[in-house]
Amino acid sequence: MHADLSPVIAATAQWLTCSYPSGGGALDSALCEVQARQAVTVAAWLRYPTPMDAALVGVAGPGGSARLDWITGAEGAAADDADGYAWRTWVDEIVASWAACLLTDPVLAEQAVSALADSSHMAGARAEFRRLVAPDDRDRRAAALLRHPDFLAPIAELHHADLLDRLKPGRALSA
Repeated sequence: MHADLSPVIAATAQWLTCSYPSGGGALDSALCEVQARQAVTVAAWLRYPTPMDAALVGVAGPGGSARLDWITGAEGAAADDADGYAWRTWVDEIVASWAACLLTDPVLAEQAVSALADSSHMAGARAEFRRLVAPDDRDRRAAALLRHPDFLAPIAELHHADLLDRLKPGRALSA
C-alpha cells in the first residue's frame, strides 16, 4: 500500500455518521459506522487511485466540510471548539458525495467495488465490503438515515456525474 488515506477516510466517515446517525444503541451505531467507513474507503480509493494522488491529498489536504455542513444545516458546527473543528478539515467533499451515492445505490456500490479489483489499493490487501454491497436487514435498520436516498440526495447529487464518469467501462483508475 502507498500513501495513507486514513485521515481522509476517518474524517469523512465521521462526518457522514454525525450527519446521518444511527437511531439505535451501541451495536446499531457500530454497524452504521462500518457501513460509512466502507463506503468512504471505496470512494477515497476511487478518488485517489494512484500513489501520487494519495500523497498529494496528504500534503494539500482535502478541503474540509464547510460546504457539506452548509448543505445539511450544520454550518458553524464546533466552530468555537478547535478540537471539534480540526477533524472537519480532513473531510473530502467529493469522497463524501461519492460515498453517499454508493450507500444509496447498491448496483453502483457493486460497480465501484468491482472497479477497484485490480487497483493498487487492493494489492496485497484483503479488503471486504460486504456491509456496503450486501447489507442485511440489521445493517439497513442500523443505517436507516445513512442509506436513505431522499436524505442523502443533496450530498450525493454534488458529484454523482463525476463518479459515473470514473466508473465508465474501460476507464483505467490511474487516469
